[in-house]
Amino acid sequence: MGMSTEPQPSEDQNPAPAAGPARRDAPPANGIRHKGPLELRRKAARVTMSDQTLLDTKGPGQFVHTDPWRVLRIQSEFVEGFGALADLGPAVSVFGSARTQPGSLNYELAVEVGRKLAEAGLAVITGGGPGSMEAANMGAVQGNGVSVGLGIELPFEQGMNQWVDLGINFRYFFARKTMFVKYAQGFIVLPGGLGTLDELFEAMVLVQTRKVTSFPIVLIGTAFWSPMLDWIQNTLVTEGMMAEEDVDLVQIVDDPALAVALIVEGAARHRNPNGGTNGGTNGAGTNGAGANGAGRNGTGSNGAGAGVDPAAGPQA
Repeated sequence: MGMSTEPQPSEDQNPAPAAGPARRDAPPANGIRHKGPLELRRKAARVTMSDQTLLDTKGPGQFVHTDPWRVLRIQSEFVEGFGALADLGPAVSVFGSARTQPGSLNYELAVEVGRKLAEAGLAVITGGGPGSMEAANMGAVQGNGVSVGLGIELPFEQGMNQWVDLGINFRYFFARKTMFVKYAQGFIVLPGGLGTLDELFEAMVLVQTRKVTSFPIVLIGTAFWSPMLDWIQNTLVTEGMMAEEDVDLVQIVDDPALAVALIVEGAARHRNPNGGTNGGTNGAGTNGAGANGAGRNGTGSNGAGAGVDPAAGPQA
């Protein structure tokens, strides 16, 4: 879903044991590699990742001959993403592990999150891969909503899951990350690994530095996330590495319905900062109820309905 960089093991992706270490530019086990909009097979799949080529320095002055042209490719990724998502409407980015197995608790939670977001009139944006991303996209389709996947070129091929209605493949992480934030009104984060943590902390930094405003971040899974929040509170805050109020940038819940209510409430505050709602999503709040006292610092939504202004476009 959102972005998780962990591979999802499956029978058709596990290569046979090799005699020596795998080459970095070796093609994936299924012989197919995606490189932005390109699909490469067999010998053509033996290519270096675009991010790796961009960030590696081969010798003094070499960038003069290559990077000016690469800027045009980077520009094209932004143009393609902006063009594809410009009319998306209110949306939420959902993140979680690519390793989450179908039928597991976290998978079912992600399905429920996607469905309830769709029922609230919100598009669902994920990383387009397997696991929790696939589950959230599935839920969005079941809720008759818009299901978006933003894929990325990785050393292990994930591919776009079958529940994505609108999929975009990116070469560069920074272009993809821009789309996750620009077209979302909040993040919902399920248990995940490095990729999930990357997106979570980047979102917190963007809110903390006011690069985005009124951007709710909701974590699902008290047992999973509480130890991390305890470390932040007891280590980062205690040692003066982080302000006390920055801990409140995130909220932890276990109920998908409550997570969606908090997201919708936060979006409504952003669209109408003077209070109240602007008609709600599709003319109604989320089940006509707010977060029922589970808001940041325990203040909740004061029982107010939380909707999204249907006249407002995506967050810039």
